[in-house]
Amino acid sequence: MTGGGLLVAGTTSDAGKSVVTAGICRWLVRQGVKVAPFKAQNMSLNSFVTREGAEIGRAQAMQAQACRIEPTALMNPVLLKPGGERSSQVVLLGRPVGEMSARGYHGGRQQQLLGTVLDSLAQLRATYDAVICEGAGSPAEINLRRTDIVNMGIARNASLPVLVVGDIDRGGVFASFFGTVALLSREDQELVAGFLVNKFRGDVSLLEPGLDMLHGLTGRHTYGVLPFRHGLGIDEEDGLAVSLRGAVRESAVAAPVGEDVLRIAVCAVPLMSNFTDVDALAAEPGVVVRFVDRPEELADADLVVVPGTRGTVRALQWLRERGLADALRRRAAEGRPVLGICGGFQILGEHIEDDVESRAGRVDGLGILPVRVRFAWEKTLERPVGEALGEPVEGYEIHHGVADVRGGEAFISDGRGHGLDGCRVGQTWGTHWHGSLESDGFRRAFLREVAAAAGRRFVPAPDTSFAALREEQLDRLGDLIEQHADTDALWRLIESGAPRGLPFVPPGAPA
Repeated sequence: MTGGGLLVAGTTSDAGKSVVTAGICRWLVRQGVKVAPFKAQNMSLNSFVTREGAEIGRAQAMQAQACRIEPTALMNPVLLKPGGERSSQVVLLGRPVGEMSARGYHGGRQQQLLGTVLDSLAQLRATYDAVICEGAGSPAEINLRRTDIVNMGIARNASLPVLVVGDIDRGGVFASFFGTVALLSREDQELVAGFLVNKFRGDVSLLEPGLDMLHGLTGRHTYGVLPFRHGLGIDEEDGLAVSLRGAVRESAVAAPVGEDVLRIAVCAVPLMSNFTDVDALAAEPGVVVRFVDRPEELADADLVVVPGTRGTVRALQWLRERGLADALRRRAAEGRPVLGICGGFQILGEHIEDDVESRAGRVDGLGILPVRVRFAWEKTLERPVGEALGEPVEGYEIHHGVADVRGGEAFISDGRGHGLDGCRVGQTWGTHWHGSLESDGFRRAFLREVAAAAGRRFVPAPDTSFAALREEQLDRLGDLIEQHADTDALWRLIESGAPRGLPFVPPGAPA
């Protein structure tokens, strides 16, 4: 028996597809439904490693957590990791299979992957009561419809009803809803069941006349109006950049435990990957995290983080061009805290031999840490466990660079005194481990060291649990769906498919 399904599409990127998908998943699992997430093709620099060592988008890992299940490669069979404006690494069922230009991918390769995508979805539907699928971008990208495998392409092949999400906070949501339907073929339109308004501020009664008119124009209902809520975003996925000089957390957190706050600056390097590593820092009361791109913005920072990147050599060049490389060297020489994670760790080393990612050959690093890096064709994908600063720590590794550590102190060990990854010299740390700061005891111990080195009277809160905060966030998403969506109608969609007899909205897809 095949489980039910739903495709959550959007009028645009960042309309709220990932959040709505996670919210529906959490609402369903609280009703006792065995549910799984799915995204056929994801373009993201924020990825995660499953227990079996497969790389998938972090949004799908988060959605799996919303379902209270372990993520697997089936939930995101195709992952594209941009390496520039025109090319991406293609990760198939959790393993990299090569680099490809956008033209080459959309010119034929994408359609060849449809069988793998449909097989992955079929396996999930055979196992779970329901599979909530997430689209990408907009289903009305008419230039890409012929080879689409993530929006209407997957909906048509798997007979999935489609719910279109629109971000009303951006404006133009009615035109976006209508235009999305009107640019689809008759066959595609038959699967578009209706709409969901996201990020509404104000009195819903003022919106209702517009929703009635939208129904009159399209014959389709609106399945809910979700109110705007601060701090509900889950792990970023599609974007290549984040807003500079913007605080990581929008919502208010508890007051600092100690007398001082701790200021953390994250260098917003090109092709920044897994910048979600700093979310756990931002969750601490009294910690202020900002992304920066100028050397003067490091002056008052108590800790500078050089994050991961899909373009290590390019990021190194960018740091030099902007004067940030010299600022980082000065900080290290003065004994002021610096943390390099994955690509950032490699940048802090002596030199990089890269014949894989940039193919630039040997490139000098910043020379702060006694590390030499050689890029291997085989990508490291692991979920290590160890100890650091006397505390247990877990993480995940996603990198081509192999580090040869030639000095300093071991940063993370296996508890028996053997260095496993990274190193430390003075107040500069480096590691390949993403996600290590989500280990609460280690994070507190690390922040105490940073505060001492920075001369700040900052005290980590003794009871901050990042896992508990993440669960609270997912429950809030589930609450939004339960309280502000027509859940009976949503369940009918998931169980029975799109309503029959939905009207055609002209002009339809271009010939």
